[in-house]
Amino acid sequence: MTDDMAASTGGAWTRRRFFEQLAAVGGVSLAMAGMDALGFGFASAHEGPPPLAGGAKQTKVLILGAGLAGLTSAYELRKAGYQVQILEARAFAGGRAQTARKGFEDTDLAGNHQVCDFDEGHYINIGPWRIPYHHQSTLHYVKEFGVPVELFNNDNDAAYVYFEKGKGPLAGKPVRKGHIAADARGYTAELMAKVASKGDLDAALSPADRETFIAYLVNEGRLDRKDLAYRGTDGRGYDILPGAGVDPGPGKESPPYPFADVLNSRAWYVLQSVAGWDQQRTMFEPIGGMDQIPKGFVKNLPPEIITYNALVERIQQTAKGVKVSYTDAAGKKAEAGADYLICTIPLSVLKNIPMDVSKPFLAAMSNVSYAPVNKIGLQMKTRFWEEKHWIYGGHIYNDIPGIGTISLPSTGWHSKKGVLLGYYAFGGEAAKISALPPAERAKFAVAQGQKIFPEYAENFETAFSKSWHLDPRNLGGWADWSDDGRKNAYPVLCEPDGRIYLAGEHLSYIGGWQAGAIESAWQQIGKLHARVQHA
Repeated sequence: MTDDMAASTGGAWTRRRFFEQLAAVGGVSLAMAGMDALGFGFASAHEGPPPLAGGAKQTKVLILGAGLAGLTSAYELRKAGYQVQILEARAFAGGRAQTARKGFEDTDLAGNHQVCDFDEGHYINIGPWRIPYHHQSTLHYVKEFGVPVELFNNDNDAAYVYFEKGKGPLAGKPVRKGHIAADARGYTAELMAKVASKGDLDAALSPADRETFIAYLVNEGRLDRKDLAYRGTDGRGYDILPGAGVDPGPGKESPPYPFADVLNSRAWYVLQSVAGWDQQRTMFEPIGGMDQIPKGFVKNLPPEIITYNALVERIQQTAKGVKVSYTDAAGKKAEAGADYLICTIPLSVLKNIPMDVSKPFLAAMSNVSYAPVNKIGLQMKTRFWEEKHWIYGGHIYNDIPGIGTISLPSTGWHSKKGVLLGYYAFGGEAAKISALPPAERAKFAVAQGQKIFPEYAENFETAFSKSWHLDPRNLGGWADWSDDGRKNAYPVLCEPDGRIYLAGEHLSYIGGWQAGAIESAWQQIGKLHARVQHA
């Protein structure tokens, strides 16, 4: 930062002023990156799990739930010498970190029973499916357990944008995102450059600054340096590709859409100056499915630690310990006791289980809603999006009700077949589609995708869908806190009630992400361990 910058803002630079200026220049993403770099960030923590030094003092901890929060708690506490036991309601670990592949089964609250029949080697991540680079807590365990990962293409200029509610010739027509990006930014740069060249910005810029600004706009918008006009760019693409020989010579660049058509199409809605903080343009995914991360935990825990198919019925505590009553896989009543309890059951489910906790704690658990979330994987006979449309990964942004986002796989390039994400919808639209039986959900998804890809219907083979709000172990995709809930209920649940600690994505500001579950567990086991040390 220069002295001129400090002078222009009225004197000495404080941290707050610095972060305010970062936000003014680059938006929230830049401010957050700056705070993170200086150790004041509210991004995913990167310092690693808390050091649990001093010994466990023969303390036993019971953990409810073998999702990422529960597995993290068990793994770290066991390393520190604690006696650990996990009760998991499902027949497998991972919580929402589920991958549907051949043989995977799911039964929802509506009685819909599905058995995935994708071909061997094909899958869909029906829960979390991508990892930003700054979720270092998740990547910590990826590295710890040697889980191989690959890049996830979260943004692709070659992908289509399809907006039915726009106007003009581009409405209801699949157009390349890169075309819209080039044209919207090119024409905008042209307008700004011409305004600047006439001196209309003299009040804001010195003559030297104005010339530099125009040079920036020429570069940004790919303008003609002579008349500052936008006429397209080769980066936008070609109608006739360059090739060998003398015909077609250098190729024929695709002409830009008229600016009015770009604006009226509303396709510009998908454009952003920088990627969202949790939606980086390039992310990570485990090779073979997101469930490889919980499998990494399980491989590094003794098998007897986790009791599967344990359905919790009551949670009790006294001044000396905790006791949980549950039904085991055979339907028999059983009990488990410990000195402390870490409960990672989603609040949407937990609030319906009798618990010995204070009235404010009980009330706080009911002060958050959970998002209806739908996903569907569609197995296709061919990878027509690659073969016919040259689209490798990324998303098909659209405004089709109930579809949300169509996403193309970032794995298995040039394979014969592939599984794409046919819809990823939240809220009311998700609730509508989940009311359909699985076969009708697939029919709906295929019919809508056909509007964008003419090869969709003829290539469809089989599907697997997941409605998280119909999952009895979750009753929603993730916690959706209101401002009032964050202010009044959230802090209550972040602290223990007696010997009961809660953890999970719902007790983080990274809701819905695996990092939220992991870091919530780190925070709570740190508190528990400090308590044990001072007992």
